[in-house]
Amino acid sequence: MQSNEPKNRWDEMFLRLNISKRLRPTLYGGIIGDAIGVPVEFMRRDTFFVNDMTGYGTYNQPPGTWSDDTSLTLCLIKNILENGTTKELMDKFVAYGESGYCTPYGKMFDIGNTTVESIMKYRRGVSPHECGGTSEMDNGNGAIMRISPLVFLLYTEPDFIKRVGVIKAYTEITHAHPRAIVGSIICIELLLGLYHDHSLQKSLQDIYQAFQENYRENHPYIREIVHFERIFSDDFFNIERSEILSGGYVVHTLEAAIWSFGNSSTFRDAIIKSVNLGADTDTVASITGSLAGMYFKMDEIPEGWLNQIAVKEEVDIIINAFDQCCSDIAVKNA
Repeated sequence: MQSNEPKNRWDEMFLRLNISKRLRPTLYGGIIGDAIGVPVEFMRRDTFFVNDMTGYGTYNQPPGTWSDDTSLTLCLIKNILENGTTKELMDKFVAYGESGYCTPYGKMFDIGNTTVESIMKYRRGVSPHECGGTSEMDNGNGAIMRISPLVFLLYTEPDFIKRVGVIKAYTEITHAHPRAIVGSIICIELLLGLYHDHSLQKSLQDIYQAFQENYRENHPYIREIVHFERIFSDDFFNIERSEILSGGYVVHTLEAAIWSFGNSSTFRDAIIKSVNLGADTDTVASITGSLAGMYFKMDEIPEGWLNQIAVKEEVDIIINAFDQCCSDIAVKNA
């Protein structure tokens, strides 16, 4: 009787490779976008042009330096590796602000107002799931910039509502308004669609359909998804650059990132296009980089940019550990 061991071993190798070839470019792509955007953050569109990894500028940081987008993403990855709760994740956010935890050079230089307010609530003893801002003014992009690792926990979960539950839990600790949560759902579901090799257009159509099929018309998420309706329109990628805003509002950030990615033929083009939109350059380019990384894979990421990531050896250790963790989970559940 022939043994199944070689087949199983090959299946395991294929599964691990399949995860790795998506996880690594998604995470590195986000970090690269963040780092290229940092020197020109808050600069007005068409007052500058960036086409490479530069430094100094807005925060006077060396080339390759990444911001809170990457720091808080690394906090999430470490928390997942430690099987941490959202309370322990908030502890990491506190450490980021107070002692430079998960920063390139041991000191925080950037953080969003809504995230700061949620951390302050947490330090006063408020439960993590009650810390997030709930007003319409709390719909910044501070959650969507840090949640991409969730894709690699959710890619085998077939139940949309269960996926939403996880996305909501990790969003509401800082951004609890339904619009911000919908933004996070769109971001993760889009990455999931690309993970499963769906086209950008199909992925967007599937997201819209999932909302319509799972929520009634009076549900808060249905009421909020109308703010994102341009993303789902047939002519979204034909919209003129001048009509794409790129500030910190969650709707504008998602529009800018998806538009930049959808109008580019390479990873490099997507990053350059997104950064040169101006305004919240690091976050727009970070999300663009995650989307483009997932789609174009590692071979398309310029090696020169990859090698310039600040403290890359430390980043590599964290990403390698996360890759191993997600692969182990996938093999165990296969």
